[in-house]
Amino acid sequence: MNEAIRAPQLRVIDLDGKQLGILPRNEALRLAEERSLDLVEVAPQADPPVAKLMDFGKYQYERAKREREARKARKEIEVKEIRLRPKTGEHDLAFKVRQARSFLESGAKVRVRIRFRGREITHPEVANKQLTRIAEELSDVSTVEQAPSFEGPTILMVLAPIPGRK
Repeated sequence: MNEAIRAPQLRVIDLDGKQLGILPRNEALRLAEERSLDLVEVAPQADPPVAKLMDFGKYQYERAKREREARKARKEIEVKEIRLRPKTGEHDLAFKVRQARSFLESGAKVRVRIRFRGREITHPEVANKQLTRIAEELSDVSTVEQAPSFEGPTILMVLAPIPGRK
């Protein structure tokens, strides 16, 4: 008899968002069954817990559809890489800069990697001078996102396209 008096109470919300009040759980379930809907607990931490009358299958379908649309709208940023050596010739460097410019204009980021072999690593200033020159030549279409830094036997710099430029 004591349990019947203290039946769990729920704050019930209708399909259109209108509050139906605080009802015993059995009454809320009966109401959902009459309307051919599901009773879904939306806020279990609240006092009393909040439950909503809804078509749960339809809700899940619409949520999945919204997530698919959001994934389609998201733009994946591509990162292209240009590899050089400290001894790379003038013409080859100019060619790589032109290539980097086309990548940046298409909206991709460009990672410029200068790899050292053997004793070349004792002269990192040569590579830094090359990276500075590349950054200056591409300054009209890019910004330096990651300044030149050592990663093992390489120096790495990342250039990002200037937003709003095409």
